[in-house]
Amino acid sequence: MLAVARKTQIKDILLEKKSVTVVELSKRFSVTEETIRKDLQQLENEGFLSRTYGGAFIQDGALNDIDLTLRETAYVESKEAIADKCAELIHHGDSVFLDASTTATFLAKRIRNMRLTIVTNSLMAIDQLKDSETVHLVGIGGIYSAKSKAFNGRAAVQGLKEYFFDMTFMSCRSLSMEHGITDSNEDIALIRQTLLKNSASVYVIADKSKFDKTSFVHICDYENIHGIISDFRFTPEWKSFLERKRVRIFACSV
Repeated sequence: MLAVARKTQIKDILLEKKSVTVVELSKRFSVTEETIRKDLQQLENEGFLSRTYGGAFIQDGALNDIDLTLRETAYVESKEAIADKCAELIHHGDSVFLDASTTATFLAKRIRNMRLTIVTNSLMAIDQLKDSETVHLVGIGGIYSAKSKAFNGRAAVQGLKEYFFDMTFMSCRSLSMEHGITDSNEDIALIRQTLLKNSASVYVIADKSKFDKTSFVHICDYENIHGIISDFRFTPEWKSFLERKRVRIFACSV
């Protein structure tokens, strides 16, 4: 198969699945992984996709639920900067909820030596905090999803209703001025909607790739949150919009 035809098929696969790995493409097209990496590099240069360790993804699409193994290595510098800014807001003695996002996992690592009560449905966050001598760690049960490494479903929602938090740090798939804060997964969105009712302060943690997009499920409007922590370069329009909604901006530089 010619390289041009192969790249066209890779585009079609990405438009359908939203994310791919180098290994699966190498097997599918019977070429070396190095050949696939070169294809992905060229497609990234064209602005079609974003590469990460082991694969690539695109941000477009209402049902875009990017594979966790790719999300873990995407925008790492952004997530580290966001985690640092989040940590500045947390004080010893706080009760904190961390959702099942890769950015929240970076935050868990930052605050593992603080005296906190941390509740989470994320197996990745639990893994970061399980050996901490200062964190009172509470894991929310539910149906385990290997795709998101998280516990979701009715039992998780019911468990959440028993707790109240000084602050919640939750991510999302997309943010737009027109459609609010949205997600691609209904179960994950339901967890985040439940958190809004049980938290004194709710902070959305989102890297710059998530802005000016809309996903499948509406989580909430901006009136339901207190702040956005991001490395996004907020335009005057965004700043004015969030000021009207009384949402604080916590900007991170990368």
